[in-house]
Amino acid sequence: MISTPATSPAGIEHRPDENQAWEIGRGVHGDPFSVLGRFGVEGGAIVRVYRPGAHSATVIDGAGKELAALEPFGPEGFFTGYVAGLDGTSAYRMRYSHGGGAGWDEEDPYRFGPILGDQDVYLIAEGSHYRLYEKLGAHPATMDGTPGVAFAVWAPNARRVSVVGHFNSWDGRRSVMRKRHECGVWELFVPHLGRGEVYKFEVIGADGNIQPLKADPVGFLQETAPSTASVVDGLVEHEWQDDAFRSQSAEWQNREKPISIYEVHLGSWRRGADNAVLDYDDLASELVAYVKDMGFTHVEFLPVSEHPFYGSWGYQPIGLFAPSSRWGSPEGFARLVDALHQAEIGVLLDWVPGHFPTDVHGLVRFDGTAIYEHPDPRRGFHKDWNTLIYDYGRPEVKNFLVANGMYWLDRFHIDGLRVDAVASMLYLDYSRNQGEWEPNIHGGRENLEAIAFLKDANERIGEYFPRATTHAEESTAFPDVSKPTYAGGLGFHFKWNMGWMHDTLHYMQEDPVNRRYHHHHMTFGMVYAYSENFILPLSHDEVVYGKGSLLGKMPGDEWQKFANLRAYYGFMWSHPGKKLLFMGCEFGQAAEWNHDQSLDWHLLEQPNHAGVQRLVRDLNTMYREIPALHQLDCDPAGFEWVDTANVEESVIAFLRKDREGRQVLIVSNFTPIPRHGYRVGVSKPGTWTERLNTDAEIYGGSNVGNMGGKTAEEPSVHGRPYSISLTLPPLATVVMVHEG
Repeated sequence: MISTPATSPAGIEHRPDENQAWEIGRGVHGDPFSVLGRFGVEGGAIVRVYRPGAHSATVIDGAGKELAALEPFGPEGFFTGYVAGLDGTSAYRMRYSHGGGAGWDEEDPYRFGPILGDQDVYLIAEGSHYRLYEKLGAHPATMDGTPGVAFAVWAPNARRVSVVGHFNSWDGRRSVMRKRHECGVWELFVPHLGRGEVYKFEVIGADGNIQPLKADPVGFLQETAPSTASVVDGLVEHEWQDDAFRSQSAEWQNREKPISIYEVHLGSWRRGADNAVLDYDDLASELVAYVKDMGFTHVEFLPVSEHPFYGSWGYQPIGLFAPSSRWGSPEGFARLVDALHQAEIGVLLDWVPGHFPTDVHGLVRFDGTAIYEHPDPRRGFHKDWNTLIYDYGRPEVKNFLVANGMYWLDRFHIDGLRVDAVASMLYLDYSRNQGEWEPNIHGGRENLEAIAFLKDANERIGEYFPRATTHAEESTAFPDVSKPTYAGGLGFHFKWNMGWMHDTLHYMQEDPVNRRYHHHHMTFGMVYAYSENFILPLSHDEVVYGKGSLLGKMPGDEWQKFANLRAYYGFMWSHPGKKLLFMGCEFGQAAEWNHDQSLDWHLLEQPNHAGVQRLVRDLNTMYREIPALHQLDCDPAGFEWVDTANVEESVIAFLRKDREGRQVLIVSNFTPIPRHGYRVGVSKPGTWTERLNTDAEIYGGSNVGNMGGKTAEEPSVHGRPYSISLTLPPLATVVMVHEG
């Protein structure tokens, strides 16, 4: 039955269409602001509210004076009426009561205006709002003098979106949001909420069905797993003390600077008593001092974005804008970054824009349709990882991801992003059989939309954060990954050298007696070494999934295992390319990495492990102090082979040079046989000082060496006018610096 609209004493009709009232009561009305709130009319205003559980509703002014009682209409909790003298700008509140019970006062959320401005709406619709995080999400704010929280979420195909939480008894009828049709965003200001409030979004999809409750895609904090709700926290607030560091950090984009990266999983680097996880502040006091002492220039954190499955190590994130609450608050993470910066250590963050998990509280079919994931499973589903792939061709999705990368650089002062699984993004047939993928418009296998996204992300980061770097984990020979976009590249600053890592590890795992048959694995990397700006990675991927530890990969008895590892590190730190080493590898962790427990720090009580740690510290010092070992990492002018032909004895020798022509000679003996009187050709006369010897006693070696240095003599070797006669220790790398 449709009621006759009621009239006020002034003849103003204030009742809505009864069908609309009942739709509000059933929680299916998609535009509550057209029915609820204040509507200015002659001499006053019409006020309509919906408050389930209330038996009466009275409009009051800011001082608590009652202005007019509203009459019940339609469903229980719906009230409507005319309020004389209430204009369109005056503040008002509501006074409710239960039947015969005490009353209470509340703000009417439907009296507040829009949250998004016209420019925000335009940029979101266009897909170019690169500070999206300043508008979407949950932001503590004040509107019309009233404190509260401004919520905004993108759900373009939803019929209705509500924000729900303890504050409204998780009742999706009570806080229905306003849809901004121009850009598909739903928004609502909820008065008198604040930080710490738990919330989710209740979404009625395009098909009319209620979706599983959704966490906020732009939420800045989530409950600690296994709980999945978002938590109101707002943008991080921190008084940064890193101006001095940031004023110089732009130089670290320079390929001629030393970059030595310590890769860290925050949850298992070190743990407290009873295997308790350290929080961000604990790490700020312990990790910073350790990294500084070890001489690394950067740390790289495995993804810190909130992830429901801890065993994914962060590589299956849902809360892309939320530092994981497993380790504390966003402010705590900011303090950790700040502490690293004050210790002159750069911070890189693993970033995962390649896929996301299917957990129902996440992005999957967020508004009842595929808006974040590509709707075609041939392009939208990773069968290997059981995850979903973003729709890179959709402007709003590309905007969401680019803004997320920029969020970490902006709000947390991150110095660079390492982009995970780039190869899986570049190819339509990645890990797919024939018939499981569809070619692009040109008939090729390249994912043109993903390529455009990566280029755009790198360009926008370069535009807004010119001091930041981006690093690609890309495992194929896709061309020009680390070349600028204006030169036809993807625009990354650096690329992980996965080929070098696989080849050299393959070699090192061979028994020394067989290495003569695999000599090329140690030299082939120089064929393509300058095709990209490379980082040499010994990452977490090499010490998981049954692969064992780096130490465990080395052949031979215990002494030989440690000697092999030390020789390998000496070769790596001297080889062209920036360096990356996963935590624990710097002291020869014996067991495979376990994310559920601390590294085996007790091993440092044993001389061999302490020796490996001392070696890595000295390698970092040497790498930073000697320009020839880093200045021309990405320039062929900085490298020269001396001897690659001694396959039978598994000896490799090469030179590193700086722009001033200063030279460093590196010789590796990958057999357990010491070689005395081994002549190596050099082009400069004078003294060559033994700067580092991985067989030194302080590292756990046999202390075979060259008595501090050698003098170049005239006998010509290896096509050079001079030579030096070296003692090559067993399973060792020696570094000789020309002193003139």
